Amino acid sequence: MKNKLLLTMLIILVSITLLGIIFLVVTNQLAGDGEEEEEEVKLSADEIVEATVEIPEVTTNIGGSSFARVSMSIQTDSKDAAEELKKLEFQVKDILIDELLEMNKADLEGSAGKNAFEDVVKNRVDELIQKGEVIQVYTTSIVVQ
Repeated sequence: MKNKLLLTMLIILVSITLLGIIFLVVTNQLAGDGEEEEEEVKLSADEIVEATVEIPEVTTNIGGSSFARVSMSIQTDSKDAAEELKKLEFQVKDILIDELLEMNKADLEGSAGKNAFEDVVKNRVDELIQKGEVIQVYTTSIVVQ
């Protein structure tokens, strides 16, 4: 009698556990199918221009006796974010100078160095603006000597 009761309880526990696992798997699958994949929004050239801010040339010393001269364009996700960024241009220049002062000539050489610098600038400027976000930072001119 006790063995039969124990066996019945064990079967019930295993069944409940299996049903719970099946329920979790099914709900996760349904939730995954219901999520909309983020589609990259294609902006027109005019929209890109409206959302982009040109940062005038910045020149500063880097790594010892070298210097860098850089100008950039920063693309945001909206016209409002670009307008806010224009007002904060002096802070963006300060970010550029701060980052350049920490670098040396070798850090900026090649496309990998330029891309790494753009990523750092993107992250710091993105923290600065509040009405949107930075989509991309473009180096429009760079001279390192």
